[in-house]
Amino acid sequence: MESRFAATLAAGAVVWSVTLLVAPLALHSGGVAAAAATMVYDASSRICHQKPERSFHLAGVALPVCARCTGLYLSAAASSLAACAAGLPRRIRSPRVTRSVLLVSAVPTALTVAIELAGLAHTTNIVRTISALPLGATAGWIFVQRLRAEAVLAG
Repeated sequence: MESRFAATLAAGAVVWSVTLLVAPLALHSGGVAAAAATMVYDASSRICHQKPERSFHLAGVALPVCARCTGLYLSAAASSLAACAAGLPRRIRSPRVTRSVLLVSAVPTALTVAIELAGLAHTTNIVRTISALPLGATAGWIFVQRLRAEAVLAG
């Protein structure tokens, strides 16, 4: 059950990532597609500040999430798919080790946030995205691999 759940969540991550990239284009099309895109922007506003200057733009419209969130979502989707395709881990890491790996992967994101909040530098959207890639990729990989391993253990 968990293995199917992991695959479904990985597919959902991919669909969400594609939706984020298609939404700006859908706004221009009108009708149902524009209405759906508006819902994506509304849902995204609950999890992201959506500042246009901190977002990538397609067709002259900011994505529904900022550059940092874009990096998180895209890398999580890619690593979730990779984790589904990869073999099962030989052993399951302890929760403590898993948390440590996740914490280390968050360092680049935390550093860029801290640097910006302290006013030490203004990072670009590319830097924000790149700094978020390790955290998204690690979280996606750990989550899917953990679910798959639990499915095997459950029998």
